[in-house]
Amino acid sequence: MKPKAFAVDVDGTLTEDGGVINLEAAFALRLMERLGERVILTSGRTPLELFALAIYLGTTRVIVGENGGVVAITPTTMALLADRALCLEAYEVLARSIEGVKMKPVFPRFTDVVLERTFDIEAGRRVIEQHNLPVQLTDSKYAYHINQQGVNKATGLSLALKHLSIKPEETIAIGDSETDIPIFKLCGYSIALANATSETKQAAKHTTKSGNGEGLVEALNHITEEFFKIKLEGLNQR
Repeated sequence: MKPKAFAVDVDGTLTEDGGVINLEAAFALRLMERLGERVILTSGRTPLELFALAIYLGTTRVIVGENGGVVAITPTTMALLADRALCLEAYEVLARSIEGVKMKPVFPRFTDVVLERTFDIEAGRRVIEQHNLPVQLTDSKYAYHINQQGVNKATGLSLALKHLSIKPEETIAIGDSETDIPIFKLCGYSIALANATSETKQAAKHTTKSGNGEGLVEALNHITEEFFKIKLEGLNQR
């Protein structure tokens, strides 16, 4: 396999504790682009946040936001792959059924609803099942997300890769939460960081020893050695 693209999560993968971007990881991603790879930010964040981040990082200006609900190629050219109204209906049902359910203050959303991690997610999933709601509730470790059923990061990434004329089997996925499992299954190779959930690690083909931004640097070093037979000089060699 010769990889042509990386699908990279943001929170807990590119960032350190506290949500600050790890600068060494940012440098490594830009180096991947200089080597001819396409780096696609694939996150639960909004497309506007991700597109701005891609511009400043110098990564590919095709992003997958809202856990696959939005694919953007410019700040105003977006494909919306889900109906937010369904997620808002589900939120109302959850708020009536479970104490502590509340929206997280985030940038305006196009296709999903983001909740504070203030209630039992399994109880929320039971409510969704009992009411036969056409949505799914996932935990990115940053927040709980209500997405339309059948829409996930793999849904959005498939469209993004098609736009770039890259096959999923030519893509490496890197992440740390259950929201990344669909792209782990889609892509030819997958890496979970040390701070990932056990379920996420089980779905990955490789797991790093380090977590967060340091783990991303380690992951990229692993990839360049494994697939390109080179070492990234100047990067953390933990």
